[in-house]
Amino acid sequence: MAEVIIIGGGIAGLSAALEIAASGVKALIFSKVHPLRSHSVAAQGGINAALRNHPDGKNDSWEAHMIDTIKGGDFLNDQEAVALMCREGAKRVMELEKMGCPFSRTPEGRIAQRPFGGGVFPRAAYAADRTGHAMLNTLYEQCMRAREEGRIDFYDEWHVLSVIASGSKCLGIAARNMRDSEIKPFPAGAVIIATGGAGRIYSHSTNALINTGMGIALGYFAGVSLKDMEFVQFHPTTLYGTNILISEGARGEGGWLLNKDGKRFLSDYPDSASSMEMAPRDIVARNIIKEIRRGGGVEDEYVYLDLRHLGEEKIQERLPGIRELSIKFAGIDPAKELIPVQPGQHYTMGGIDVNIKCETGLNGLFAAGEASCVSVHGANRLGGNSLLEALVFGAVAGKSASEYAEGAEKYPEAFLKESEAGLKEKTSFLMNSRTGKSQWDIWEEMRKTMMETAGIFRNRDGLTKGLNIISRLIGEYDGISLSDRGGVMNMELYWAEELRGSLRVAEAVLIGALAREDFPGRDDERFLKHSVIEYNSGSPELSLKDVDVSYCSPAERRY
Repeated sequence: MAEVIIIGGGIAGLSAALEIAASGVKALIFSKVHPLRSHSVAAQGGINAALRNHPDGKNDSWEAHMIDTIKGGDFLNDQEAVALMCREGAKRVMELEKMGCPFSRTPEGRIAQRPFGGGVFPRAAYAADRTGHAMLNTLYEQCMRAREEGRIDFYDEWHVLSVIASGSKCLGIAARNMRDSEIKPFPAGAVIIATGGAGRIYSHSTNALINTGMGIALGYFAGVSLKDMEFVQFHPTTLYGTNILISEGARGEGGWLLNKDGKRFLSDYPDSASSMEMAPRDIVARNIIKEIRRGGGVEDEYVYLDLRHLGEEKIQERLPGIRELSIKFAGIDPAKELIPVQPGQHYTMGGIDVNIKCETGLNGLFAAGEASCVSVHGANRLGGNSLLEALVFGAVAGKSASEYAEGAEKYPEAFLKESEAGLKEKTSFLMNSRTGKSQWDIWEEMRKTMMETAGIFRNRDGLTKGLNIISRLIGEYDGISLSDRGGVMNMELYWAEELRGSLRVAEAVLIGALAREDFPGRDDERFLKHSVIEYNSGSPELSLKDVDVSYCSPAERRY
């Protein structure tokens, strides 16, 4: 039986696995954590689909969803990919419901939908405010059934260190068993990277600690280009002090953003005056920072999210997770008190460059979900579209990879052994080095640098400074040493291996951002392009390629 390896056990990876298993090919899921600890579990507010279940959404359609998505991404999305995602959306959500996903319901028993920023209609289907948790568990249950039938295998707590390629072909992966540090090559007919984003290259992020960007780097190091890495989303509402996500669903249910004087300040800014809290995330996040800078912030650090007027009953029914998080991590009950919030890094719109079939430039290597850039989000993702992208394009990647794997040639075993030996040599160097710099200093400086120079507002001087610092840290990485030399669950070794990828992903973000700078006005002649970065053995090269505008022409973005 042909086999496909999937790196990552989140929604994109599990969706791919089910598609592969259904095709008669075996799926092997490698994850550095148990799949139910994947970051998909943290997605809160909803998944977009034109189901037309909300009274205000009866005229919704996949076309309307597509136009909202393209507009939200400032016309830098590839429109054929957006159309595919929006056409498939309702079908995939209904399929998930039939698997047993416990969506919240309307009084008539249909899947409930709420408004999200940038949407003309309320189309975010939700499971209270734990939508990702519900979806991930549902998909995992189906994968466990397929496992019992011999169609899916799980490799939990295996840390993938490289994608093995020969010439223009992907042959498999090499991974380290975190339990005993054994490094082993795994051949496969095809490989799918579905590892999530790179939020933890920033100091203030909603992302889980595992979201270091290493999955993106695996493709990059294998010779696959990265696309639109400068497009980094900052969520407007993260809990002050911890940056835990406070779902857009809170604003979708009617929450207000207030400045230190108790005013709904978004009305003071032209781009959010009409939509207020339901403006797209990039607009709301920018205007929060502007309000803080002009003196409207609390302690010059944050603003307030007010849910009190929703009432305790509605909060407990629709937003129980937000209430629990606020109480546990801030000592605040949102039914009675204001929630302190500030923008924080949330999503990586860029990633491994793939086409609409999730194919990379390396034959046999595919990518899906946040680790990839099929370019459905453009420069800004609408809330509710991340879960949809993972679900839809996870399945697309699974279909493409299984078809490829069935016709793949047999791998040269000697090349796999050579790759294994090279990784063991690198690990041995890390474990035996005793005089180098601490990796923790590099982590801290990288994250601080990215937050200060490649945050919500950027300029050439700051980006240049940031790139110089990251370049220096890349050089310093080669001399780090470890204090833990044990072989069982050596987390210091794990973080050192992740750091190599994080630094290169951070470098790519800065290179892409420098190509665009911070221009407040549109310039489609110069900037209606995708940025593409190739690794070239440590000497990144930037090029540009056209954006697909086959459905609707770019226009000024107004709300």
